[in-house]
Amino acid sequence: MLVLSIFPGIDMLGQAFEQVGFCVVRGPDPLWGGDIRSFHVPAGRFDGVIGGPPCQDFSSARRSAPTGYGVSMLGEYERVVLEAQPDWWLLENVTRAPSVEIGGYTMQRFDLNARECGSLQSRLRHFQFGSRGLTVIPDRTPPSGATQPICLATEGAHKDRRTWADFCALQGLPRTFDLPGLSIEAKYRAVGNGVPLPMGRVVARAIRDAVNRRSLGIVDSARLCVCGCGRPLLGERRTQRSATPACRKRLQKRRERPGD
Repeated sequence: MLVLSIFPGIDMLGQAFEQVGFCVVRGPDPLWGGDIRSFHVPAGRFDGVIGGPPCQDFSSARRSAPTGYGVSMLGEYERVVLEAQPDWWLLENVTRAPSVEIGGYTMQRFDLNARECGSLQSRLRHFQFGSRGLTVIPDRTPPSGATQPICLATEGAHKDRRTWADFCALQGLPRTFDLPGLSIEAKYRAVGNGVPLPMGRVVARAIRDAVNRRSLGIVDSARLCVCGCGRPLLGERRTQRSATPACRKRLQKRRERPGD
């Protein structure tokens, strides 16, 4: 399957898709002097579109007023998908990112923690998946091993930062990975902004398996947790809405938030 990766950066998400059998074509990125706003794609060439538009405007760590750039780039993501007309699309961002609604696609939101994907960092990432009739069910694993501090894009600016090899390894990259020509801070920022490779592989395999099931004529009938975690509901009760106690707590917190 041929996939277009936009807003790639060093494209750790695209690398994960390649590692499970997809062929990935990368679009422009400011890191390499490109601009998505001047990028256009022909319709019907790509099976899927993946990408993580800039998330700073939606981040809970933001200390300044939103610039509007995040919303603008979400608009560019939608434009590229509409131009490409793929069978499915995947958007990665922070949990506070607005939902992307693209005509002709049903959309599924789910969160993943890197610990559920075999990583030693407890890092939460948010995904939106749009398709024409596919259901993505990520394969989660019970966390094991001692938790390590998450890889932040800002770590390169601190004197007590981890070694470059340790930082890369925690994100799933080879310890010998390098980005020649970039400053040390830019290197940490590029890797820290990326989707951890173990997590990317979990999502890529889930999409690959959903596509394969459909090609075999298997209709997905799984009911999913309404909290947006992507977990299937395994009980027989049709009134069941949440998959785990943590999901029920998450739903309760949402109901208690002002305006919800």
